[in-house]
Amino acid sequence: MSIEVWNRRYLAGEHLFDQPSPLVVRFSEDLVPGVALDLASGPGRNAVYLAERGWQVTAVDGSAIAIAKLCERNASIDARIADLERHEFQILPDSYDLICDCLYFQRDLFAPMKMGIRRGGMAIITALRRRAHPGELREHFSDWKILHDEEAGDVVELVAVR
Repeated sequence: MSIEVWNRRYLAGEHLFDQPSPLVVRFSEDLVPGVALDLASGPGRNAVYLAERGWQVTAVDGSAIAIAKLCERNASIDARIADLERHEFQILPDSYDLICDCLYFQRDLFAPMKMGIRRGGMAIITALRRRAHPGELREHFSDWKILHDEEAGDVVELVAVR
């Protein structure tokens, strides 16, 4: 979907979830807060959750409407408007303790994500099943310690530690 479509959906009140992803809650709740990146953050359900728990969070989304809504909820988050498909945001190497990529699937982001996570850091990824090939997330992170790998229903999930 184009960014313009997402902007219209956010303006119409769609996809304005308040609750963080259960997978993010489950795997981050016992972590010592550090530096986190929330890719394709939308209006920030995961970014806000992490920031409220002491994480220093950067949230990136192509929708200016989503980022504005995120900033209204928590001004401490480093919220950035960037089209990930056009590579307008660069993930710097060894910069994050946690990267969340929930319900956004872009194959050419996996290598930069992996490089951007510090040793001992974690990736939490969910994608719609129709976007990912069976076992694809596991293959991308096969050289990491996989803590969770599930392909059930409409969503595929992976949690891995570098």
